[in-house]
Amino acid sequence: MRRIDFIVIHCTATPQDTRPEAIQHYWKEYLKWKNPGYHYLIEASGDVRQLATEDRICNGVAGHNANSIHVSYIGGVVADNKPLDNRTAAQRNSMKVLVMRLKQQYPQARIQGHRDFPFVKKACPSFDARKEFGDL
Repeated sequence: MRRIDFIVIHCTATPQDTRPEAIQHYWKEYLKWKNPGYHYLIEASGDVRQLATEDRICNGVAGHNANSIHVSYIGGVVADNKPLDNRTAAQRNSMKVLVMRLKQQYPQARIQGHRDFPFVKKACPSFDARKEFGDL
């Protein structure tokens, strides 16, 4: 069992109607990743897709993947690729339920956004995850 120190919150930085298969295709064909970027992906409908089991390492944050679980929602930007927290109510609810479960499973893990790691120069997940989940 891996030691989990972080529950990392992401956005896909894509339109909200992007299909999970398109995201996975991008990782595999263009980035040449063997593992997905996230363990969990939350669609605009609120449906949660598990892309990898929690014992697998995903490619969410360079240098921090061995000890992290990655959760992402589809969206996070507007048409001109400017960051925007555009989660649907269903995504917010599903994310809260999932993150609560993960925090119970990994009580020592810190919840934070991708942007909260050192040397990350992106707005992902387009909101302050530490503040939003600070009560967990």
